Amino acid sequence: MKTLSWIRQRQPLWMPALATVAAMALAGCATMAAPPEKVVEQRATEYWKARIAGDYAKAYSLSTPSYRKVHTVEKFRVQFGVGANIEAAEPLKVTCESREKCTARMKLSATPALLGMKLGRIDTYVDETWLLEDGKWWRYQDL
Repeated sequence: MKTLSWIRQRQPLWMPALATVAAMALAGCATMAAPPEKVVEQRATEYWKARIAGDYAKAYSLSTPSYRKVHTVEKFRVQFGVGANIEAAEPLKVTCESREKCTARMKLSATPALLGMKLGRIDTYVDETWLLEDGKWWRYQDL
């Protein structure tokens, strides 16, 4: 036990703090180093999970800041809350044309809401534009 306490006495006080700062810096670099395609795929999946769950506030929060300046959460809900019942969403491919713009191809499975008709589940595909702004990826929506 004497050896351990001797080491603690000799260790500079700033060493644990330095180790903590270094670990945090490396963790931050690892997150930023993720390819944009992976980040957009994750954000697109997050967006559609929120839409499917009816969490329009969460889905709205992934829209571009410029869209959110013009439209409220309630307008967003009215715009996207009616129509086919989307049951599943799957990212198929994300391609980035530049460092600031990516396209996410999504496969959506939905049950159309048509009175008196049972069409079953239908798969459709959409291409979404995602833009990098202020260091984050946002789903682009026409104003």
